[in-house]
Amino acid sequence: MANKRSGGGLTGTQQAAKFIGVSVLSGAVLAGLALPAAGALGLAAKGTVEGFDTIPANMKTPPLSQRTTILDAEGGQIATVYSRNRTVVPLKDISPHMQRAIVAIEDARFYQHGAVDPKGLLRAANTNAQGGGVKQGGSTLTQQYVKNVFIEEAGDDPTKVAQATQQTIGRKVRELKYAIQVEKELGKKKILENYLNITFFGQQAYGVEAASKRYFSKSAKDLNLEEAALLAGIVQSPSIYDPVNNEKTATLRRNTVLQRMADIRSITQQEADEAKAKPVQLDLSKPKNGCITSVDGAGFFCDYVRKTMLSDPTFGKTTEERQRLWDLGGLTIRTTLDPRAQEAANEAATAKVNKDDKVAAAVVQLEPGSGKILSMGQSRPYGLDSSRHETVLNLSVDGKMGGTTYGFQVGSTFKPITAAAALEKGLSPAQSFSSGWKIDMPLNSFTECSGSPAGSGTWAVQNELKSETGSWDMTSALGKSINTYFAKLEQMTGLCETVEMAQKVGYKTGKGKKIPEKPSITLGSIESTPLSMAAVYATFANRGTYCSPIAIESVTTAEGKNLKVPKSRCTRAMSERTADTVNQMLKGVVEDGTGTQAGLSDRDNAGKTGTTNDRKDAWFVGYTPNLATAVWVGDDIGEKTSMFNIRIGGRYYDKVCGGCLPGPIWKIAMTGALDASETPSFAPVDVPRGDARDGSEDERDGDGDRRRKRDRDRGDDDGDQGGPFPGISLPPGVIGGLDGGGSNRGGSNGGPANDTGGRN
Repeated sequence: MANKRSGGGLTGTQQAAKFIGVSVLSGAVLAGLALPAAGALGLAAKGTVEGFDTIPANMKTPPLSQRTTILDAEGGQIATVYSRNRTVVPLKDISPHMQRAIVAIEDARFYQHGAVDPKGLLRAANTNAQGGGVKQGGSTLTQQYVKNVFIEEAGDDPTKVAQATQQTIGRKVRELKYAIQVEKELGKKKILENYLNITFFGQQAYGVEAASKRYFSKSAKDLNLEEAALLAGIVQSPSIYDPVNNEKTATLRRNTVLQRMADIRSITQQEADEAKAKPVQLDLSKPKNGCITSVDGAGFFCDYVRKTMLSDPTFGKTTEERQRLWDLGGLTIRTTLDPRAQEAANEAATAKVNKDDKVAAAVVQLEPGSGKILSMGQSRPYGLDSSRHETVLNLSVDGKMGGTTYGFQVGSTFKPITAAAALEKGLSPAQSFSSGWKIDMPLNSFTECSGSPAGSGTWAVQNELKSETGSWDMTSALGKSINTYFAKLEQMTGLCETVEMAQKVGYKTGKGKKIPEKPSITLGSIESTPLSMAAVYATFANRGTYCSPIAIESVTTAEGKNLKVPKSRCTRAMSERTADTVNQMLKGVVEDGTGTQAGLSDRDNAGKTGTTNDRKDAWFVGYTPNLATAVWVGDDIGEKTSMFNIRIGGRYYDKVCGGCLPGPIWKIAMTGALDASETPSFAPVDVPRGDARDGSEDERDGDGDRRRKRDRDRGDDDGDQGGPFPGISLPPGVIGGLDGGGSNRGGSNGGPANDTGGRN
């Protein structure tokens, strides 16, 4: 039914719309469509008055996508991000040259006609008929604005964009209806302002202000004649007339605009000729958009926030809903990032590893008890320029969140999980095992959660040094990282119980899949991520309660509405006494074990070293009661590099170990992040000791320090490379993280013989 005024009759505008619908759409409107005459006659029926009147009267103009601001925990700006590089400006802040240029080339009769220009339509129809195709469009600037609104509403959805730009009579009718309404409600100046702010000018620049900044590094109000003509010429085809990549074509197009301005007397012919004689002079500026502009090396954390917004159902049930929210922007995102911790993490990651080294370092920190991610740092800067050793690969997280495909094998940093499982089952820290440096264990002595044996045949497990024979209790085995002990401890505790404890403390595989039930898990053969390991050790620091990591504290829309955000989920993984016992045992690692170089002298702290197959990954994960930090060092590009005889950060290493490189990085990160005035202590607990008699005593002097001193003289003072506290003890070529060096004597049913390190 036709829309009517209160007096009962149609308005003049509506009558004009009917006239256009009947007389123009049947032919002239099709000037902008690549349709044959026969097809045009058929489609014209859809443009009758009745069909026209069914179009909704109110045009829904979506808000233009805006900048989103990401803040740290203290309110400082980390970065601004947007899907559209756009800054909306009023018409008074747009150069008169620009206003005249866009009108001249896109709609010279803009100020003389209404929403539709019948003369322009007929002229275009005639031109297209003579040319046998679409040579000229008949859309007015107002119609183009309406189409751009539809495109803006479609966002980056290719299907919706196609629908918004499809060459059909139905779209043209709808466009005309809204154009008439826009002309009535907004007026010419506002239409021109909106058009110049919404239009795409190529090079990711939406709106004239962003385009002016991109091409000329100046505001739109300062554009001169030839610059304005260049920008106006781009609009018809941003890719063809791109002055950055097609300067010659863009120059010809600019000159066409200038001549058109002279033809309609917007400028004089002399002004046009003088401007055409000048070469195109660009002054390009790089848009400051996205995580690449983050402060203090926080680009990886920023990207993690972005991926959280796009993947967490809290921000929308579907991928499309979340993407729409992000693209629309206008959000203020308050994050958990602690500026002090981030600065410390960034300093630590780059202090010992250079950006152009063969290997990279990653540092991530969590607050125990809250799950808040406080920092993410890497030795390679965040960015896309590989020639500058930049990367967007977040080494702290899994592939879903922008990290590596598999994660990294964690080596001996897994052993405290086995210890916790054993304590929860009732085993005492005094539990002792005696063994030679190498043992064979039947795979069928390990039982999966289904009740099935973990395999057939045997699992060969060995320590790093042949001298590592004797008897160990849980404390000494953790301090010296004895593989044979933890294989036996897992056997006594149960493979299923060990895997279940890993799940409880937040151990996630690098691929996000179910944790494989393999005996070699106790030696760190299953890949994980630095973020996951930091969360695991934060559980110990939090006296046995695991809190899932979070990065976002609040999200506020442009209208001031607070959105729901993901909350940390805290669940008890073990008793407080179990956690307290693990804390006391891991204190020994940094006091006189494999992590002595990492130990903090002014507060309670604990941690564990880890090194994997052929030293392809090296770790130190440690904590105080109020901060947990994971450090990983390894090859992040291509085939994994074994870290033997390698120069890293300007220093030569004959072999990299968890205590000698990740350990000192950890110490820098912790020292910088912690407040010297806050020194909470671990809960005291008595840890019973058992029979611990190291078979390598014959290599020491009376106080047991001879070999340690010798190793320190060689630069191996962390103990991972020998000494009374060898950091990682593994089979040949497998350092503190894998099973029996590739041996699976007769085993063929799921045995761990083929576990290898180094995949990313």
